[in-house]
Amino acid sequence: MSQGQILELEGKILQVLPGTMFRIELANKHVVLGRISGKLRKNYIRINPGDRVKVEMNTADLTTAMITFRLRETNRPPSTPPPPRRR
Repeated sequence: MSQGQILELEGKILQVLPGTMFRIELANKHVVLGRISGKLRKNYIRINPGDRVKVEMNTADLTTAMITFRLRETNRPPSTPPPPRRR
């Protein structure tokens, strides 16, 4: 079986499915089924609906993708520091 090339795209999480699977809408409005990579799973990175993610797709199978990175929100207000601890 021939191996295709790897495409790196950005998408948005539409739906969280059981078994760490996700429905992802790509920038070209194509919806694919995605799974989480081992590094994200190992570091307990939470992915919720509405999050923007970076995915890798194999050109041999354009219906599935692997989530490799969760992109940060740029317009999120800065968080306030926690109150000082009492001694």
